[in-house]
Amino acid sequence: MDAVVSTTDPDPTVVAVHPHADLYGSDRMFLESVDTLAPGATVVLPKRGPLVAEIERRNLPLEVRPFPVLRKVELRTPWAVLRFLVRFVGSLLTTTAWLRSRRTSVLYVSTVAAPQWILAGRLSGARVVCHVHESEPQMSRLTSAVLLSPLLAAHLVIANSEDCRAWITASLGRRAARRCQVIYNGVREPAPDAAPVEARSGGSAEIVVVGRLSERKGQDVAIAATALVREAGFDVRLTLVGDGYPGYEDYVDGLRTLTGTAGVADVTEFAGFQDPAGYVAAADVVLVPSRIEPFGLVAVEALLLGRPVVASRVGGLQEIIDDGRTGLLVEPDDPRALADAIIVLLADPGAARALGRAGQADARARFSLEAYAATLSQAVLQQA
Repeated sequence: MDAVVSTTDPDPTVVAVHPHADLYGSDRMFLESVDTLAPGATVVLPKRGPLVAEIERRNLPLEVRPFPVLRKVELRTPWAVLRFLVRFVGSLLTTTAWLRSRRTSVLYVSTVAAPQWILAGRLSGARVVCHVHESEPQMSRLTSAVLLSPLLAAHLVIANSEDCRAWITASLGRRAARRCQVIYNGVREPAPDAAPVEARSGGSAEIVVVGRLSERKGQDVAIAATALVREAGFDVRLTLVGDGYPGYEDYVDGLRTLTGTAGVADVTEFAGFQDPAGYVAAADVVLVPSRIEPFGLVAVEALLLGRPVVASRVGGLQEIIDDGRTGLLVEPDDPRALADAIIVLLADPGAARALGRAGQADARARFSLEAYAATLSQAVLQQA
């Protein structure tokens, strides 16, 4: 029988687990999620990082318990897979015992990168909710089914977009679909006094990309598009806000090399990990050139700041942006299409401002933090 927790239960013991300690999209959504759960929810992270300070600022109980996190780098070789499986089994056993010792009634697991927690939660007798922020439609169905199979142990699976739910359903079938609910991310309104970063070069138009430096986020496409925009006679500068995953330094080095090859090294800034709000507020155009994007939190944040957005026609971005009305969509992995969209906006500032205003109004109506908090709390803490 499925575990059920209702709002009449006195002080349910809630544990919220997240596999990262950074402050990118899924990390910031985890913060918003734990804010909505029962007071005193204990947060578990595998290591210390920028996210820790935010958890402590909220006065939430925090435990840093190292556990294996499922990443591609862990599965590159058979030996790496074997090492991960050994660590996985050990973590499953210790995690189950820990959850039982705490008499955990609700376990909220953020993303599918910590599958042992889903299984441990079920073994411990807790109500298990997994919030999926991933979508990997390029994977074979067999690989996706293996990756997502732990979700079958969850009482409820939350998908952050219809694209995400479609991937889960296509991989696991109707049994998974019956326990899957779409809840769009809620995004906090920017502070009214949020100041844009100062322009670095008088007269240059600012193009900004925010996100992990990774192939899936498409920063290489943005670099190539910037070169094409400059060739068309537009004075633009590109800022990449974010850093790379440990173990993927070669990709970051490749991006730096590409700026030189494309002739835009002098107008490209690698800003590293930063609060992106000031950069986005100062942007003439915000790009989301992802090859894969389950939702697209950066796109919503840019819309809420009234900035014109050009995004790839993939995944959840198609659910966020109404092409031509609230932003522009282009085919992924196409620098020419991306450059043409940027040129359209730079050539007609009035149309760009109108697009930004329409996007801002739409984002406020559809992605409010208040609606997200109410829906998430209902889903996690009450019987569906």
